[in-house]
Amino acid sequence: MALAAPPDLSDQAVPVQPLARRYPRGLYVEPHRHEWGQLLYAMSGVMWVETPREALIVAPQRAVWLPPGVEHGIRVVSDLQMRNIYLRPALAATLDSQVQVIEVGRLLRELIVTLVEQVDHADAGYYEALVGLALLELQRARRSQIRIVMPVATDRRLSSVCRAVMAAPSLDIPFEQHAETVGASVRTLARLFQNHLGMGFAQWRRQVQLATAAAELVQGRSVSGIARGLGYSPSSFSDMFRRELGVSPSQYAGWPKS
Repeated sequence: MALAAPPDLSDQAVPVQPLARRYPRGLYVEPHRHEWGQLLYAMSGVMWVETPREALIVAPQRAVWLPPGVEHGIRVVSDLQMRNIYLRPALAATLDSQVQVIEVGRLLRELIVTLVEQVDHADAGYYEALVGLALLELQRARRSQIRIVMPVATDRRLSSVCRAVMAAPSLDIPFEQHAETVGASVRTLARLFQNHLGMGFAQWRRQVQLATAAAELVQGRSVSGIARGLGYSPSSFSDMFRRELGVSPSQYAGWPKS
């Protein structure tokens, strides 16, 4: 599927460049990078944003901030309506120097949409005020702590297992079956997880499930439905969620309220 080219980022006369896109489920956008900072906001749908070191799941009410120069690819989980804002380097320097998942409140959401749709810049004062207020909201927005560490050094066997789990986190495929599928012994695959990801398969898979559950919560799916889909009882799922994130699933589902 051909994708529209991003805006001309050589134009330093404007502070931000907008881009609206629709992506179908299953699309993979190859890794690339930009000289400007980039904010990717999911109006609807879910995507994985993958950098060389981590993967971040982005659902509605969430956005990913990518500082200038960060390589990233996108895997679309469900039909996606995305609003992008590119910030020239001087403005990007006022935000985080690390990749962040940002929880988008009502005011920030309206500012993002308005900046993307604002094609008439005749009223320079109004436009500059929009940009300034959006920056303030981005600076104060809550950051999500959910992120999945990815293997830095590429090993085909390890990468294949990670992709399989991310594609279907609810499938309870035994570790031994994963090892057989990728042509590795159980001991070798276990060593790859420890050496490259710093944890065992079960812990890493639980983090993927947690990220997936968080994305489903903000889309309005019930706690019991999510728990059953991942093979947990509602109470054990709630206990795990609170232990890992410090809040209950219902509290998480209610963010952001601003």
